Amino acid sequence: MPRPHQPPVRIAIVGAGAVSDYHHVPGIRVDPRACLVAACDSNEALLQRRRDDWSLSYVTTDYERICADPDIDAVVIATPNCTHRPIALAAAAHGKHILCEKPLGLHAGEVREMYQAAHAADVVHMTAFTYRFAPSMRYMKHLLRTGALGTPRHFRSQRFLDLPETSWGWRQYKQQAGAGDLFDMTIHRIDFAMDLLGPLQRICGAVARFAPRTMTVDGQPCPPSDVDDWSSIIGEFTSGAVGVWEGTTLAKGYGLQGFGHEWAEINGSEGSAVYRLHEPHTLLVGRTGQDLAPVFVPEEFLRPEGSPRDPHAGVPATVFRYDLIWEFVSAITQGRPAIPSFFDGLRAQVIADAVLQSHHQQTWIDIPDTAP
Repeated sequence: MPRPHQPPVRIAIVGAGAVSDYHHVPGIRVDPRACLVAACDSNEALLQRRRDDWSLSYVTTDYERICADPDIDAVVIATPNCTHRPIALAAAAHGKHILCEKPLGLHAGEVREMYQAAHAADVVHMTAFTYRFAPSMRYMKHLLRTGALGTPRHFRSQRFLDLPETSWGWRQYKQQAGAGDLFDMTIHRIDFAMDLLGPLQRICGAVARFAPRTMTVDGQPCPPSDVDDWSSIIGEFTSGAVGVWEGTTLAKGYGLQGFGHEWAEINGSEGSAVYRLHEPHTLLVGRTGQDLAPVFVPEEFLRPEGSPRDPHAGVPATVFRYDLIWEFVSAITQGRPAIPSFFDGLRAQVIADAVLQSHHQQTWIDIPDTAP
């Protein structure tokens, strides 16, 4: 069990791209217990820009230096997927608490190694499964736990984006990303489905690629993509419930101001509930004789108790993501595990790997017990 740490928690960002700028840095800024002290990235020009953007004096291209620095307590890893494992292992070896973007690794073997290293080092470890913090998702979980929906029967997830068919950079190559939409988007939905309904017992899945992505945004040629831009899963939970997932980046007309279309639904024996990303303060709820209709998320579910974030300020579909850092810092200061942990990242990775196996073998895959 990690030891409690008195604030401030001194955090370094490893990977200074858009995700850090959009989610992690604002989350650190809003939490008075946290302090952003350093940034690391392989792109020197980006680092210099972040030095000004984030008002930092300490920037470096050397993540080993960050991990070994005694004046840094925790690291946030937001780098290409193929680099997560070595950075996390270095951080754990130096006793740093770790928040890592998903997927944690290129396959479950890497993720298990990261989990075991962080567990052995007694550091807080956390997977950036952001959507667990959406107010409507938290309220849906409450309705399930209190029996308001009855016995869960069906889970249904759609994640449709309308992204340009130009290059994804490193994200479009298996060697660096592991997979495409499956690892980037669908893995979030695998995680929150299991958080809501428990472990999956067996799955079948498929992936496909439609966009060659042979040109960069500025019109330069590049090697074609070798990862999926569409993924799907049919799953059976150990509880007896069933689930269906579909994700794509090529759903024309589903821009929705950059947030895309997200629909996550549970049908229970007594009622149904629907979470939608673009309206995270509202849940659709219905039952026999009462059609699905919007229900405002009660105030106590708009943010975790103790979160310094104003739930009524900012764009609702953006600002709930700041609670990811709040949970990370809370776990560090309280000396407890973070939720979701690297183990949650491992459970989701096992399922995502099974999807690729199922597609390759054209068969159902039984999910092994994901023991620590």
